Amino acid sequence: MELAEYVAARRTALVRSAVLLGCPEADVEDVVQATLLRCHRQWRRIGRAERPDAYVYRMLVNVLRDARARRWNAEHPTSDLPDEAREHDPTTGLAVRAALARMPAEQRDVLVLRYYADLSEADIAAALDIAPGTVKSRASRALAALASDSSLTPDGSHG
Repeated sequence: MELAEYVAARRTALVRSAVLLGCPEADVEDVVQATLLRCHRQWRRIGRAERPDAYVYRMLVNVLRDARARRWNAEHPTSDLPDEAREHDPTTGLAVRAALARMPAEQRDVLVLRYYADLSEADIAAALDIAPGTVKSRASRALAALASDSSLTPDGSHG
């Protein structure tokens, strides 16, 4: 597969994965672009790989980590404040994104790569440079945390 074909097939999933991995929406295009630039430089090797997604998602995670290390994470001023607090609707992606944002990055990364990017445990282990058993334990803890997150149930009770 050529890089252009790969990008056409996977770019949207990479953008969504970056958002779910906690990348600020204002930075997501830059993070994905930087990832694809790294892919371009190494495409001969990646394109020949048995599982190129594992390479690409590892690059995405690394670019995001690099961006976080450089980024100032203080408050961002705004001129428009809402009149009322917004309701948390657990049926929307916003509630899920908020729940993912509250969990440790290690658990969030595993969940996003497994259930959104649809990578295998072996591919996740390769992408995050961890053991397959660590993938399983992080996924288990993360799913337990989501199951007990009261913000994801319509009545706010524990699931």
